[in-house]
Amino acid sequence: MSSVLTLRIVDPWLIVSLCVASAAVVVFLLLRRRPAPWPLWAAAALFSGGALTVLFALVARATRMFGMPLPWQVVAWGAVGMAAIALAIANFWKSRWGRKAIAAGAILLFTVTTVLGINAYYGLNTTVAGLFHIQVHRPISVPTGSASSGPESHTPLYERWHPPADMPATGQQGTIEIPATQSGFSARLAGFYKPPAALTAHPPRLPLVIMMMGQPGDPDPQYIAKILDAQAQKNNGLAPYVLVVDQLGDPTKDPACADSATYGNVETYVTKDVVAFARTLPVQQRPHQWVIAGYSNGGGCAFKYAAEHPEVWGNLLSISGEIVPGSEHPDETIADVYGGSRAAFDAAAPASILASGSFSYTDEWALFTAGENDPAYIDQARHGAAAAFSAGWQADSYVVPGAGHVVDALEGGLAEGFARLYPRLGLSAP
Repeated sequence: MSSVLTLRIVDPWLIVSLCVASAAVVVFLLLRRRPAPWPLWAAAALFSGGALTVLFALVARATRMFGMPLPWQVVAWGAVGMAAIALAIANFWKSRWGRKAIAAGAILLFTVTTVLGINAYYGLNTTVAGLFHIQVHRPISVPTGSASSGPESHTPLYERWHPPADMPATGQQGTIEIPATQSGFSARLAGFYKPPAALTAHPPRLPLVIMMMGQPGDPDPQYIAKILDAQAQKNNGLAPYVLVVDQLGDPTKDPACADSATYGNVETYVTKDVVAFARTLPVQQRPHQWVIAGYSNGGGCAFKYAAEHPEVWGNLLSISGEIVPGSEHPDETIADVYGGSRAAFDAAAPASILASGSFSYTDEWALFTAGENDPAYIDQARHGAAAAFSAGWQADSYVVPGAGHVVDALEGGLAEGFARLYPRLGLSAP
C-alpha cells in the first residue's frame, strides 16, 4: 500500500502516456458510421463539454470561488477533458454493448488524465498520497541540543566550519510529531529536514526555519529541501534545519492563522508548541538566526507571526503569501474565527499589528515574493514589503520571472529568499 501512495504522478512520461492513450480512444469514439446524424451529435457533445468548463471557470472567477481566477492552463485541461468525457457519454446512444463498455472505460481514462494533468500543472502534489492529502509516516531521528558541537559563537559559521570528508552530499527528510502541549491543536505530522552538515559526527549549531505550506496543502518538506540541498552543495553542506508545520489541521479548512473555537488553537500551536520543540534542537537560538517562512496561506501566517513575535523570529520569507490571513473568504473568516467581529479581523491583519506600536522591531528582515503571472499576489507582496519597511524592517519584494501561483513560484521564491538569507544567517560570505 505504501508503494502505491508514494508513486510519483507528476512525471512527464506518465502524463504524456495518458494523453496519447486518451487521444487514441477519442479517435475510436469518433469513428461511427451509425446512427446517421452521428457527426452532428459528436460535435455537439465535444462543444458542450468544453463550453461547460469555460462557463464554470467564468462563474468561479466572478464569485471568487477559489480566491483567484483559474489559470488558463487549468481551464484548457478541464475543457479538453470534459469535451472527451461528453463524447464518451454520447457513445452510449444507440450503440452495442462493446462500444458502451469502451465508452465507460474511456470516461475513467479521461477523468484520470484530466485530474493528473491539472495536478502536474500545479506541481504541488507529487505522489498519490499528496493528491489525496494522505500523510505517509517517514520516521526520522530528531537531534537534541546536547548533540551540538558547542556553544553559540558570533563568528559567522561559514568561517569556522570545516566539513569532514564523509559528509553526505544531500540532507535527510522525514516526518515527526510535535506535541501540542499548550494548544491541544490537532496538527498533522510535521515535515523535518536535516542538512548535510547536521548528518556529521560533530554537527555545528545551525540556523532554523519554521515553514508553513498553502491551503489545501500538506506539511511537506520536499520543496524547501530541494532548494537548501542546492545551497548546501555550494556552501560546505551548511543549511538551516527546517520544520514544515501544519497550520491547518484539515487541508479543507482555513483557520486564518488564529486561535478559535471553530478550528482550534493553531496560533498557540505554532508560536508556543512548535517554538518550544524547536528550542530543543541543536540550533542557534538568537532571533537573527531564526526564519519563519510560508507559501500562500502559510505566507500569511508567517507574516502575522513574525509581526507578533520579533523576539522569536528575526527573518520572514513570504512566498506568494496573503497579507491578510483569511482574506480570500473574509465573511466566513469573520464569522467562524472572529465571532462576527470585523474590528477583530482588521486588528489581526499583519499591517495593523505592525502599525499598532505594540511591538519593538530592532533588526527584522523580510522578503515577499510572487510570480510574474500572479498580479494579485504581486500587489500583496509589494504592500506587505511596504508595511514592514514602514515599521522599520529591512524589507523588500521580488517577482519570480515567468512564474504563476504554483510550484514555479514556490521554488523560485525559496531560491531567491535563501540566496539573500545565507549571508545574513552566517552560512555564506556577504
